[in-house]
Amino acid sequence: MALTITEKILSSHLVDGKMVKGEEIGIRIDQTLTQDATGTMAYLEFEAMGIDRVRTELSVAYIDHNTLQSGFENADDHRFIGSIAKKHGIYFSRAGNGICHQVHLERFGAPGKTLIGSDSHTPTSGGVGMLAIGAGGLDVAVAMGGGAYYITMPKVVQINLTGKLRDWVSAKDIILEVLRRLTVKGGVGKVIEYVGEGVKTLTVPERATITNMGAELGATTSIFPSDEVTKEFLTAQGRGESWVELSADEGAVYDEYHEIDLSTLVPMVACPHSPDNVKTVEEVGELKVDQVCIGSCTNSSLQDLMKVAYILKGKKVHPDVSLTVTPGSKQVFNMLAKNGGLSDLIDSGARILESACGPCIGMGQSPNSGGISLRTFNRNFVGRSGTADAQVYLLSPEVAAISAITGKLTDPRTLGDMPKYEMPEEFDINDNMIEPPASIEESDKVEILRGPNIKEFPVADPIAEEIKASCLLKVGDNITTDHIMPAGAKILPYRSNIPYLSKFSFEVCDDTFPQRALDAGQGIIVGGSNYGQGSSREHAALVPLYLGIKAVVTVSFARIHRSNLINAGILPLNFENAEDYDKISQGDELLIPNVRQCIKSGEKMCLKNLTTGEEIPLVAELSARARDIILAGGLLNFTKEQQ
Repeated sequence: MALTITEKILSSHLVDGKMVKGEEIGIRIDQTLTQDATGTMAYLEFEAMGIDRVRTELSVAYIDHNTLQSGFENADDHRFIGSIAKKHGIYFSRAGNGICHQVHLERFGAPGKTLIGSDSHTPTSGGVGMLAIGAGGLDVAVAMGGGAYYITMPKVVQINLTGKLRDWVSAKDIILEVLRRLTVKGGVGKVIEYVGEGVKTLTVPERATITNMGAELGATTSIFPSDEVTKEFLTAQGRGESWVELSADEGAVYDEYHEIDLSTLVPMVACPHSPDNVKTVEEVGELKVDQVCIGSCTNSSLQDLMKVAYILKGKKVHPDVSLTVTPGSKQVFNMLAKNGGLSDLIDSGARILESACGPCIGMGQSPNSGGISLRTFNRNFVGRSGTADAQVYLLSPEVAAISAITGKLTDPRTLGDMPKYEMPEEFDINDNMIEPPASIEESDKVEILRGPNIKEFPVADPIAEEIKASCLLKVGDNITTDHIMPAGAKILPYRSNIPYLSKFSFEVCDDTFPQRALDAGQGIIVGGSNYGQGSSREHAALVPLYLGIKAVVTVSFARIHRSNLINAGILPLNFENAEDYDKISQGDELLIPNVRQCIKSGEKMCLKNLTTGEEIPLVAELSARARDIILAGGLLNFTKEQQ
């Protein structure tokens, strides 16, 4: 039988279930990654399982999110993660070494392997032919302990790339075109697989830009073949032995087909406030710009920043524009310094930031009030930048750089012919900021270092026979994890302190929600379609759990958030009929009877609106394993029972 790339990797890692579309499967995980905004919680959960040492081929803990140390909290988290990594067999990438996805692509990603990470942009490593999936921290903790990772067997979407990009049109424009066509909901339950002659024209960093922003489609992951281009990249990184050839079989059957002629693409931009609100630069017009930010895990490679340096060389950043540039890794930073590109950036007036996530997660560089910010990042949700009324546009480094000079949104094709950007035959290799773990013999001597901000995480009780509570909050479509649990410099330091963090839950929607939830003791949230899109942060489930939320009822869920709710022990339910969403108002008293019985039997549930008298049919789309997890009160309780 002819197989897709996705099916080949899944079949070679299958440990539970059958590869039937729509059914749940368990796969063996080769590698894991965490970052510091999610890592502390993931490692507390790993500790709670009582396993001495990770059982993966490789696990890496990165420090890249919470690097602004305006108090002791972030530094304490970093110290905790470093000590637990050393003790339990995990490699530790220190603050300043780079953004997890860029560094993992450079130093660890391998074709044909599986990777899950507690960050939604983990699919970046699909650029080297890896099946890389974003997940909640508890799923990562279970995988580190040797457990399987469970997903619904995805549909596989083929995107056939033909032709070649024209000058100053980039990989960012490819993924923006995909988002324009498929929308932020179009990848749910699917893996996006890129094939075709056009693939050969794209470097690994360009492929990684595309797989990185596949997260914005809601896709399980995105993946490219592993070919000669992949081999050259890995060889240049001193890791040629990791390369294996990997491509779809001739005659492989896909569930969906799309074709993009690269030669027809033009510079594009995602307008506020969604990555799929895509227009051409020409359509948007000469928009006056206040801020330009170049970098993030999407566009911070050496290739990206060399193009930026070329555009800025001998030029001056417009006096009305603040320009920041963030190299994605120490390797990129160092090679820019050696080849003169860094000097060109500095001479232009660009502000050079640390190799970290920074402005992408609202960790500094918030725009001025009502400001127009052009960013090479992957998300432009309301308030994510740290400024509630900012207008954030997503675009390529080329468009960003020329616009920083002119002070207005500008098409880079006005620059004439694009110079050739050759990938280096050898990258500078210096892993002195990646600390190896202690040996098994020495691990007993390692002390785990904890700070006062690190609190216990909430654990659910086994679910009750009935849920009787008020609708504490009703929200609309496309609610993101940034709505549920915001990020930013003021909030991220408290990721290991759920009680304090809970004060900010849903503050973008209703800043009275946290106190109302605590006063009520328990409650239900009602949402529209694609509820929970965005980040993998399990805090968006742990905080509602702490606030007493027993169930979330929506038209539809985003994949990772739905899994995180199940893992936390919160019941995710769908309206059987989407129009029933209108039959519940915030404040209504609700009753869901026979909960445990319905979960066990797989029967539909009936929600009774005690305020209006309406009876609303609900569907609990739970696999047999998910039913057991919910009944046990979450994945941690379930895992302990299994042990």
